[in-house]
Amino acid sequence: MSSPAHRYDPGADLRWLLLRPWLLISRLVVLLSQLLGLALVLAVQSGSRDPKVQQRLGQRIFTTLTNLGPCFIKLGQALSTRPDLVRRDWLDELTKLQDNLPAFPHSIALQTIEEELGAPVEQLFEDFPDHPVAAASLGQVYRAKPVGGSWVAVKVQRPRLTQQLRRDMVLIRLMGVVAAPLLPLNLGFGLGEIIDEFGRSLFEEIDYRREADNAERFGRLFASNPAVIVPRVDRSLSAQRVITTTWINGTKLQQRQELEAQHLDPASLIRTGVISGLQQLLEFGYFHADPHPGNLFALPGKTGAMGHLAYVDFGMMDSISDSDRLTLTGAVVHLINRDFAALAQDFVDLGFLNPNTDLAPIVPALEEVLGGALGDNVGSFNFKAITDRFSELMYAYPFRVPARFALIIRAVVSQEGLALRLDPSFRIIRVAYPYVAKRLLAGDTAEMREKLLEVLFDSDGRLQLERLESLLAVVENDESAVGAELLPVAGAGLKLLLGQEGRSIRERLLLTLVRDDRLNIDDLRGLLELLGRTFAPQRLVRRLRDQLFTRLNPLAA
Repeated sequence: MSSPAHRYDPGADLRWLLLRPWLLISRLVVLLSQLLGLALVLAVQSGSRDPKVQQRLGQRIFTTLTNLGPCFIKLGQALSTRPDLVRRDWLDELTKLQDNLPAFPHSIALQTIEEELGAPVEQLFEDFPDHPVAAASLGQVYRAKPVGGSWVAVKVQRPRLTQQLRRDMVLIRLMGVVAAPLLPLNLGFGLGEIIDEFGRSLFEEIDYRREADNAERFGRLFASNPAVIVPRVDRSLSAQRVITTTWINGTKLQQRQELEAQHLDPASLIRTGVISGLQQLLEFGYFHADPHPGNLFALPGKTGAMGHLAYVDFGMMDSISDSDRLTLTGAVVHLINRDFAALAQDFVDLGFLNPNTDLAPIVPALEEVLGGALGDNVGSFNFKAITDRFSELMYAYPFRVPARFALIIRAVVSQEGLALRLDPSFRIIRVAYPYVAKRLLAGDTAEMREKLLEVLFDSDGRLQLERLESLLAVVENDESAVGAELLPVAGAGLKLLLGQEGRSIRERLLLTLVRDDRLNIDDLRGLLELLGRTFAPQRLVRRLRDQLFTRLNPLAA
């Protein structure tokens, strides 16, 4: 039987390592020598224009991270999803860190399975291979067939993993805290907290019983969504260091050419990935924090504009509080409406700014950074476009990154990086804007109705027609949608307005019409004119025709 999983405790782990100076000193020497050696080589040769030199550097990075073990491999995996941050010739090598690592001995895997499941492999499986199909940072995966069952994926954990992670996390935290003042970052006092967040998630990831719980919870959330596939856990063949799930026979989201060779549509797959990511963050409050290409598989078929996408590996998951989730939704709304005063308050509510911070000088700074990145076309916006500018803002103003957002930021940038790898012209906001706008206009939950009221009416109760017009324009111009998206939105909006759930909106409209003890019809006239323009039959027919023509004749677009 396996021993109880170790929980991340930086204080206790530091004391544990200090009592074992032979482990501390020997490992620290290895880390410093390899990392400083890599840094020196990169400093000298990274400017070379010789492709062979850059390929060798990529191989050197891969080899160094692989040799340093799981913690550093995880760092490389995060970088492998950022083609906008890492050179393409290095990226190809880093991608191998996702599931192309050296396997540990097969005999150890068989021993682990027997210890965890209480029986030898030949009693549990009628077909079990001699080698894994993939080896990743924390374990390796076999394609096997249980006695009397269908093909499954059996993931077996690497040996002595807990001690390695415990030792390395102590040293990473020490080096990070010591080096923080020298780094070109302005994270306030949060760097140690961010490392702790990473450590906690890493130790949760090595308990496969928790991963099984995560997979089942994630599957329930997407049970009614045919575009998102989640493998089923076989509990009878799972334990702390072994987890067995149904086999996913798909294509990894790594190369656009490979997807197209399988007659799969990268654009529809990107759309599914981004929208399912937004659902996880803004609807469910529970998200996959490690969506790198090795954990996402494309499957044949489409549901509307959505490609079929399978998630695997549910070791690194996290939750977001209801208050943070609602604030993030509001922040997207405020960005749509270019309401930078409200956006500054969102940063306070999320913990990026101290509650006592004077927001007066920050509002114009946010408008300059984010407004400039948005421009006239929201499609020009991406996270990389504002990262450099925002880092300057963090130096000038008292921003800091709350530790609880470390995994959220990782998930979002990984998602965007994966999409950029498949489509360099991709802009995440092109999908995020219409998604939030449709949810707002449909008012499908109490919280969305509350946000809709915030958008439609100002603090004096006046109807803000320009904001409604902005939301409708975002929905109408949704490039990735098929058909007239305004029609279902209009139907949902009308149902909301006339139904029991729309009572608060009706009351606010009446208060707007009867203001200052007199009937005010200007807002009503403006609202009717806006709806008349937007939902004019000839306009909707023309829009539907243009979108169908684009779908049927993509080369003519």
